[in-house]
Amino acid sequence: MKNYILKSIQIKSEILHDEKFLSSIEKVVEIIVEALKSNKKILFAGNGGSASDCNHLATELVSKFYKERKGLAAISLASNNSLLTAIGNDYGYDKVFARQVEALGEKGDILVGISTSGNSKNIIEVFKIAKNLGLIIIGFTGLNPCAMDDLCDVVLKVPSNDTPIIQESHIMIGHLICKIVEEKMFNLQPNSVLQHS
Repeated sequence: MKNYILKSIQIKSEILHDEKFLSSIEKVVEIIVEALKSNKKILFAGNGGSASDCNHLATELVSKFYKERKGLAAISLASNNSLLTAIGNDYGYDKVFARQVEALGEKGDILVGISTSGNSKNIIEVFKIAKNLGLIIIGFTGLNPCAMDDLCDVVLKVPSNDTPIIQESHIMIGHLICKIVEEKMFNLQPNSVLQHS
């Protein structure tokens, strides 16, 4: 039991002390803030536990993180069961996100794709469509080289190849991004927790 907890802490500690990784998080924040200030939206795509992360992070932006404020434009492409099963049935599961981005995506929007392997076929498919449409692509994945690497404008690679540990770090990173985006969008005083200096 303790070994698992220590492993999770160790990966987060590696992220904490990796200045390049922290700079990539800051870059993602800047991209998202610029897009939202330009009336663009954030789209999230992922499978399984990563689909839950999509729903979670879109909710943090639309509702609130810490502060009462205006909702921010974010959509989880993993949340509509009828739509997912219709596209899967009619076009195949590889198209469940691509078809939605074809319908909803606009140049300058942001697509956040979450895949612990970085090789999920429907994530790679939606990245290709998004790139053609002029969306900005942000990837969350794990340590190993993957198909996602060459398709993202920014890729956040958690330094682990253990799926549950990667997922735990993804939600931490996602929370941190939501927190800082909220502060920057609404000129809020930063909460001292999790600040990078």
